[in-house]
Amino acid sequence: MKVLMVAAEMVPYAKTGGLADVVGSLPLALKNDDMEIKCILPYYSMVEQSGVDVTAELIGIPVEMGNEKFTGNILRKKGADAVEVYFVQQHQFFAREGLYGTPAGDFPDNLKRFIFFSKVVLRFCELINFAPDIIHCHDWQAGLIPVYIKTLAKNKPVFRKTAIIFTIHNIAYQGLFDAAQFQLTDLPHSVFTVDGLEYWGNMNWLKAGINFSDYINTVSLKYSQEIQTPEFGYGMDGILRNRRHRLTGIINGVDYAVWNPETDKLIAANYSIQDLKGKKKCKADLLASFNLPKSAKDRPVLGIISRLAAQKGFDLLAEIIEHLMERNLIVVLLGTGEQIYHDLFQDIANRYPGKIGVKIAFDNQLAHKIEAGSDMFLMPSRYEPCGLNQIYSLKYGTIPIVHATGGLDDTVQAYDPNSGKGNGFKFYNYTAGAFLAAIDQALELYSRPDEWKKIILNGMQADFSWEKSALSYKALYELALGLATLK
Repeated sequence: MKVLMVAAEMVPYAKTGGLADVVGSLPLALKNDDMEIKCILPYYSMVEQSGVDVTAELIGIPVEMGNEKFTGNILRKKGADAVEVYFVQQHQFFAREGLYGTPAGDFPDNLKRFIFFSKVVLRFCELINFAPDIIHCHDWQAGLIPVYIKTLAKNKPVFRKTAIIFTIHNIAYQGLFDAAQFQLTDLPHSVFTVDGLEYWGNMNWLKAGINFSDYINTVSLKYSQEIQTPEFGYGMDGILRNRRHRLTGIINGVDYAVWNPETDKLIAANYSIQDLKGKKKCKADLLASFNLPKSAKDRPVLGIISRLAAQKGFDLLAEIIEHLMERNLIVVLLGTGEQIYHDLFQDIANRYPGKIGVKIAFDNQLAHKIEAGSDMFLMPSRYEPCGLNQIYSLKYGTIPIVHATGGLDDTVQAYDPNSGKGNGFKFYNYTAGAFLAAIDQALELYSRPDEWKKIILNGMQADFSWEKSALSYKALYELALGLATLK
C-alpha cells in the first residue's frame, strides 16, 4: 500500500501543536514491508532552522493560481529513513517566521500559500510517478486536496485508484476565506455550493475536506461524537451528521521512544515505575530551570505546557490564578499564543516571584523537564480533540487535572479513593469553580503520600503507544481502498 501523508506541520521539523506530533509518529508506526509512506509539508523557516539535511528533488515546478504564475521546489530529507519526508519550498510563501501567522493574527496570504502547497503536492506525485493508494490529509491546510482529486485531477493516471482520508485535529480551525478569491483555486464553480465548500457565502476548506474525502476521522472517539453537536461542531455538526457513517474517532498514540522517563535524555534523572527516586531530582532541576527557590521542592508543582488560548482553558485559569497564588504550591507555565495571556502571566510572574515560573516560548527540552518535574499537570481545555500532554504526564507520573471533554475524557480516569482506581482528576462543568475544586481535590490527596503514589503508579501503567492506533488507521485505509475499487 502506498500512502502520501499531507500536513502543514510535522515533528521534528515544524510544530505549533499536537498535529505535528501525530504526523511525526503515525507514519513510523504504520511502516512495514507492505507499506510505502511519503510525508510532505511546507519548507518553512522553522524547518530550515531545525537543521534538517535536505537535497533538491525537483526544481522549478510551475503553478498557476488564477492569473498569477509561481514556481516552487521539492526538497527531500537526506538519509535512508523508514519514511521519506519531502518539503515544498517557495520563499515568498514559506520563508518567514511563523507557520500560519503571528500573535497579531493570521497571515493575509494564507489562501495563496496553501493553494500553492496543495497544487505542488499533486504535481509532485505526477512528476515522480507516485500513485498513492491513500492520500491522508490533515486539517484545513490540506482541505483542498480532496477537491482537486475529485475534480481537476480525477482523470490523472496516478490518482485513478486513490482514496482520501481526512483527519480533523481541531474543528475550530476551518480555513475560512473570502469567496472573491475563489478563482485563485482554479476549481470548477460547481464545487462552490452548500454541498461543496461554500459556507455562508465564503470558502471553508475544512468543509471541503469533509465533503470530498472518502472517510473522515478525528483524534478521539468522544471528540468524533462531540463535533456532531452544535456545542462542539463549530457549524460543521450538520454536515458531519450527514456523513456520520464515514466518520470515526481514533485516539492519538504517543511516541514512547521520545516520551519515556526511563530513557529520556532531556531530563535531569531517569526513573521508572519500579524506582521513582529520579523524579525528585527532576523536580529540583525544574525549579532551578525557572529560577524558583530550592525550598519549594516540598510543595506541589503544577505544570502547564500549552498554546495560550481561551480554547485551552486559559479563561478559567485567568479567573483562578490569584487563588492558586494564595495556596502553598508552585506553578510553571510554558507556551505561546494570544497576547492577552502573554501579558497576564508575565504580570502574575512579576507580582508573585518565587510562586510561578513563566516562559513564553516553544522549548522542547523545557517541556520534557516540566513533564518529569511537575507533580500535577493542568489541562482545563474547553474542548480537546485528543490532547497529548495528559498522556505524556501519565507516563511521567505527573497527575493530570483535566476538563472531561474529548480525548481528555477518553484517556484520564477520575481517581476513586474507595476502589483505588483511576489516574487523574476531572471536572465536568466548564467553570472556574469546578476547575479550582478539582485542583483542591488533587492537593488534598497529595498531602497523603501513600495514596498519591498509588495514583502515580496507576498512571504510569497506562499504555497509549502508537501500535494500537496504527492498527485502527490501517483498517480505515482498507475501508477507504474498498471504496476506491468501486470508482
